Amino acid sequence: MRPSLILPVLLMLAACKADQAAEIPREEPPTPVQTAEYRPAPVERPANLTGVIRARREADLGFRAGGRIAERLVNLGDRVRQGDALARIDARDLDLALRAAEADLAAAEAQSVQAANDASRSAQLLAAGHVAPAFNDQRVAAARAARERVASAAASRNLARNRASYATLVAPADGVVTAILAEAGQVVAEGTPVLRIANPAEREILVQVPETLTDRVEDPTATASFWARRDDRLPVTLREMAAQAEPGLRTYAARFTIPNAPDWAQLGMTATVHLPARGGMAARIPLSALHDRGQGPMVWALEGRDRLRAVPVTVLAMAETTATVTANLPEGARIIAMGPQLLGPETRVRPVDQRLASTLR
Repeated sequence: MRPSLILPVLLMLAACKADQAAEIPREEPPTPVQTAEYRPAPVERPANLTGVIRARREADLGFRAGGRIAERLVNLGDRVRQGDALARIDARDLDLALRAAEADLAAAEAQSVQAANDASRSAQLLAAGHVAPAFNDQRVAAARAARERVASAAASRNLARNRASYATLVAPADGVVTAILAEAGQVVAEGTPVLRIANPAEREILVQVPETLTDRVEDPTATASFWARRDDRLPVTLREMAAQAEPGLRTYAARFTIPNAPDWAQLGMTATVHLPARGGMAARIPLSALHDRGQGPMVWALEGRDRLRAVPVTVLAMAETTATVTANLPEGARIIAMGPQLLGPETRVRPVDQRLASTLR
């Protein structure tokens, strides 16, 4: 073949190969994507409130008369019964006051007898016409005043007698001595607390509730555990909660009743009230994983190795970098964490190993 014909043939062959190469479709490489795990958790997590076991009924006891404490008859932790003597004060001053009141009563009674006799004689003289009616009225009034002085002196004597009996402090009910607030030899004023008595029949757990948990303390499924008995859980019920927060702690004092409290649940033991989780399950995902194509918020879920599926989600809350959502996804499902608006259902993806700091584990 002549050289002048070889060049056109080669050009025609090259053009045919180029057309055949153009007809073969080129496969796009998978798009690299970052993923996060869908890990649902309770919307409101369980809460624990630590406190101590206290008696429902406890009282600070003090003498109803002032004086120097002569003796203390009980010790810390002693069990007492109603009417038992707990402490005594020096009663010498009270006894002197009682004697003075009794003497005043005796004097008033003597004066009353004398005034009554004078009124009787005056009435006889008035009947005989020997005295004026005004004189008789004076004697009658004097006798009446004397009788009233007797009544006043008798009341003072009774008051002094009662105060003398207050020299002994007695237990108003059965209970346990939980605090010693004054010692023998100390001078106390009337009403100053000396002892604290608690009735252990009804025991409660006193805890401090922060503002964020005040709406959860009435949960009927609340339980309590104890530091000394870690394997025991007892049901508890809220009995009362303070209407106002304490100025220093800004927490609310709450008391949980322990129904049928066992004997080992002693006063002063450390206890923890457990409030269960509530509010359903939700997951916290990166805010950048959300996308909306006109049908509500959704995320891309990874199916298989490289395929995507659109999954609608319900947004419960949004933060600066995360969103709390619920979705029909199994726990541990992988979702696209960034750039969902650049993907489609036909897009093939390739997950990378880098994990966002804001993803939920």
